[in-house]
Amino acid sequence: MSLTARGGAAYYVRAMATKKDARIGELESLIRLHQDLYYNGQPEISDADFDALWDELAELDPGNPIFAAVGSDGAEGWPKARHVMPMGSQEKASDPESFLAWCAKVGHAEYLVQYKLDGASLELQYEGGELARAVTRGDGEIGDDISPNARRMGGVLARLPEAFTGGVRGEVLMPRSVHEGKYADKANCRNAANGLMKRKDGSGSEDLVVVCYDAAGTVPASGELFPGGGAAPFADEAGKMSWLERMGFQVSPQRCFSRPEDVVDYRARVMDRRPGLPYDIDGLVVKGREIDPADLARARPEKQIAFKFSLEEAISTLRDIEWSESGANYTPIGIVDPVRLAGTTVQRANLVNTNLIGAMGLRIGSRVIMTKRGEIIPKIEGLVDNPPGTMAIEVPSACSCGSRLVDEGTRLFCPNPACPKKLRHRIEKWLSVLDVRDFGGVIVGKLLDSGRLRSIAGLYGLEAAELAEYDRMGEILARKILRNLAAKSEVSLARFIAGFDIEGIGELIAEKAIGAGFDSLEKLRGAGAEALAVVDGLGDITAATIVKGLSELGPEMDELLATGAVRILPPAATGPFAGKSFCFTGELKTLKRGEAEALVRSLGGQPKPSVTKGLSYLVTNDPSSGSEKNKKAASYGVGIIGEEDFLRMAGKA
Repeated sequence: MSLTARGGAAYYVRAMATKKDARIGELESLIRLHQDLYYNGQPEISDADFDALWDELAELDPGNPIFAAVGSDGAEGWPKARHVMPMGSQEKASDPESFLAWCAKVGHAEYLVQYKLDGASLELQYEGGELARAVTRGDGEIGDDISPNARRMGGVLARLPEAFTGGVRGEVLMPRSVHEGKYADKANCRNAANGLMKRKDGSGSEDLVVVCYDAAGTVPASGELFPGGGAAPFADEAGKMSWLERMGFQVSPQRCFSRPEDVVDYRARVMDRRPGLPYDIDGLVVKGREIDPADLARARPEKQIAFKFSLEEAISTLRDIEWSESGANYTPIGIVDPVRLAGTTVQRANLVNTNLIGAMGLRIGSRVIMTKRGEIIPKIEGLVDNPPGTMAIEVPSACSCGSRLVDEGTRLFCPNPACPKKLRHRIEKWLSVLDVRDFGGVIVGKLLDSGRLRSIAGLYGLEAAELAEYDRMGEILARKILRNLAAKSEVSLARFIAGFDIEGIGELIAEKAIGAGFDSLEKLRGAGAEALAVVDGLGDITAATIVKGLSELGPEMDELLATGAVRILPPAATGPFAGKSFCFTGELKTLKRGEAEALVRSLGGQPKPSVTKGLSYLVTNDPSSGSEKNKKAASYGVGIIGEEDFLRMAGKA
């Protein structure tokens, strides 16, 4: 890389870093502003818009101090009071994948699910069964005592049938009917409720209602929280909701599920009937049955989560399935009634495989939840219901080559090694892996259809004159295409293997085997599945796939090498990085990630995609940071170096 190019790249990286820092600062200011407005009854943006700001900051700067703080709802003129129970914020998931990942981490035996109410938190404090005070969320420990207003709200009980001492947490809400009839000038129910609950004259408080969802008893002598058993009036989360109902509180509906997938389906049904609910909700709260005071005392409890509705979701109807063919694989594409998502009209969504169709219970005519992942990729997230008249989805059973398709659940594919579709996909994959420019799928298809091309090796026997005869080609473009092909005459073993399109075997997988000593085509071919399976990162299935693929494609590989047009580069057995491995994290200043990994290979080393035991070095632009990769590397005794140190080791600085 020239000094000019390197300087330009460094300038670009610095500019991007400056831009990122500026955006982080802007997001911090916006979040604090809207937290203040929200908790002082003057919100200017919706919860969805606020969540978007929060999520963007979390992506840019996950360790930002703002996430450790809880927003303040303090307002002038109200006396302050300390909470009985912690009032922190919740972890969030806005899509099924994030939610299921959380479920896998916490491993609850059961999942108790409530509506996530879209209002303002309030703690009702009782002493001997008498309402002593009503305290807003505040900073999570101290809030405003708005008892005079709270006593006028629906759902607030001045006296309980039991001599309970402790706190009851609820959400101050405005019913939709009240909003429509009296406060339509306010943007939404939440804004209206926040504006009324802290009025000094108390007017309008009677238009609000408190719906409860949590409680904690205290030991009268000490004020300490009961752990959930013994003298407490409830033993677990389910018992807590039963107790709240028995006391006479209005409560959020609660359901119990044994499988996380059932929670995902329930969310779909709730989202469908959400417009008909008497008050606003913006998701579900999910927790385990056990009460864990230590977890609840955290600023963001880990054992419960807010499973929010996505910002961009819509209900549609599945009308048909098209089966997209790519090489040997058949992928289901759902055709739905048009819906508007993220500014565009969506009618198609990838359904991935037959397992997903079965798991969601989809049929032709199903009502489904549609989203746009990253505001780009349409996806069917789940089933709402199957109305009468729906029909089963027919799965193709035969390939166009005449072979019977194999349905493994995770993929539907043609097992015929000689299937013409496989050959076309393999040739296109070879050209893609080698990055041969201008040699597109259209010309590949024409060459195959004419019978001129029957293997990857056949590419290297083509002549400009015959290519020039195809429509829209011409001699100049034909010569350019063949020059581009000839320029990629030397390839690494990993790239050679990846170019032959063995199912699921790309360069990274091939490099794992090569790094374990199978560093020639002959060694790889001679290796059995048992030997490859013990290589770190491979395993039995991948090893068997490699062995089978090399066996089936061996003649075609030999044919290509026999042309002399392509040569596999020998492994770099010597060099400053021989026997060493490197993992790169973060944005490099002077090299692209691919360039850095290529440099490692050229000097005899092995690039690694992640931090594992046995890694030699983790290369980062901030060796002193507390990032997860840095912590993991330190725990394994891996050397943590900066980019300059790496370049110095490589003899480039």
